[in-house]
Amino acid sequence: MRTALVIVGMFTFTVIANLLLKVGAITGRDAGGTWWNQLLNWRIAGGFASFATAAVFYTVLLRSVPLNVAQSFTAAQYVAVILASALVLSEPISAARWIGIALIACGIAIVGWS
Repeated sequence: MRTALVIVGMFTFTVIANLLLKVGAITGRDAGGTWWNQLLNWRIAGGFASFATAAVFYTVLLRSVPLNVAQSFTAAQYVAVILASALVLSEPISAARWIGIALIACGIAIVGWS
């Protein structure tokens, strides 16, 4: 149960980090100015902080799970980010991406069952 909560925490903070960085990058671009000034908005800082928090969860996960299994869980984060970008940012998911998502899911299942 603890491992599952750690995985959910890692997923959650990774998804939040990616969404914040995307929104921060767009906001910074639209605001103009130099690229390093664009990095000084709260969304970018929040994205970096969320990635750092996800890394803490991942480190805790590595204490109880073999690296090869933990790495397969991190692959599932790609799927979570794609789905979140579609839900939150209205980014489209093409047929090719759905095939990729299915292949990632199959790979995770194979690693999990072996």
